[in-house]
Amino acid sequence: MFGFEFDDVQLGWSHVRPADLVFATIWYSAKIVRDLPFPCIKAYFVQDYEAWFNPMGDGFLMAENSFRYGLYPITIGRWLPARLKKRLDVQAAFFDFCADLGIYRQLLNIQRERAVCFVFQPEKTRRCTQIGLEALGIVKQLMPDVTIYLYGSKDPGGPWFDHKHLGLLGLEECNRLYNKCTVGLCLSSSNPSRIPFEMMASGLPVVEMFRESTLYDLPQGAALLCDPTPESLAEGLLRILKDPSLAARMGRAGLEYMAEHPLEKGLGQFLELVERLLQGKDLPEVKLEPMYEIPPVVSHSYRNHNGNYGGFSPSIPDRGRLAFLPPSVRVVVRSCYRTLRRLMSQSHAS
Repeated sequence: MFGFEFDDVQLGWSHVRPADLVFATIWYSAKIVRDLPFPCIKAYFVQDYEAWFNPMGDGFLMAENSFRYGLYPITIGRWLPARLKKRLDVQAAFFDFCADLGIYRQLLNIQRERAVCFVFQPEKTRRCTQIGLEALGIVKQLMPDVTIYLYGSKDPGGPWFDHKHLGLLGLEECNRLYNKCTVGLCLSSSNPSRIPFEMMASGLPVVEMFRESTLYDLPQGAALLCDPTPESLAEGLLRILKDPSLAARMGRAGLEYMAEHPLEKGLGQFLELVERLLQGKDLPEVKLEPMYEIPPVVSHSYRNHNGNYGGFSPSIPDRGRLAFLPPSVRVVVRSCYRTLRRLMSQSHAS
């Protein structure tokens, strides 16, 4: 499919070879594993709560149903076992988010800039691109000298503020980027990405959203979790950008945390669980509590009578043909224009 050939890889599920243990790795493969015609241990590598990737309907419910098939779930990260137990009363085991410390590391020959890097992936809705861009627009307006780097997609998007779009980067390029920025912004509305942990391994402070899914895996001290609003995320970024001592403390905390989470640790945890299943044992019971216990960063901005936040202009400037008019007049003119178009279209239809 991708131009590679492997002796032990085949495309499709119509002729699954007999094995001692078989893993489902995505929700719609769970049913395939459940219905395999040969006896085997049936497991489920759960990388996210994939029901949330679908609108509320068949896709959502079928993805949730994949956890009801009696497979042994092994998750990446600590939030998913808590979610599965609470939502579906399903017992799951986990391995920790880790990073390859041979790649993601501190580079002493690179000086940090007053800059933010943002994982910009508009093709993935769970990465909350629009909220992230609006937060960065506020940061850029209040601190024009801050450099903003977008990376993670070939799509350049359409940010209205000055920025540098880096596109897709190699692993070493990512590490260099993390070493020259002051703070990294990586948003995930479901299970956390691996990227915040790679940022921390490079000594980069992380800003993320304060959600149940981020509280179990991101350590306080190295990450700053904010209400999932552009204003609150902007406030979190600004705190770090304006306070070099806070940025330094968070960077050190990230390095210390990730020193205990090399990639080998996560792989070892996964291997132990696989060996346990092969020995005919059940997965160990785990009771997990949130790791992040401090309140979220919440913006105290407000809407004034002009509809702006906290007295500063909207993060998306009006560049339309009517931008020269006062805001209140623009609203009236545009309303009249829409009404006129609607009446004209009704006239043509009749």
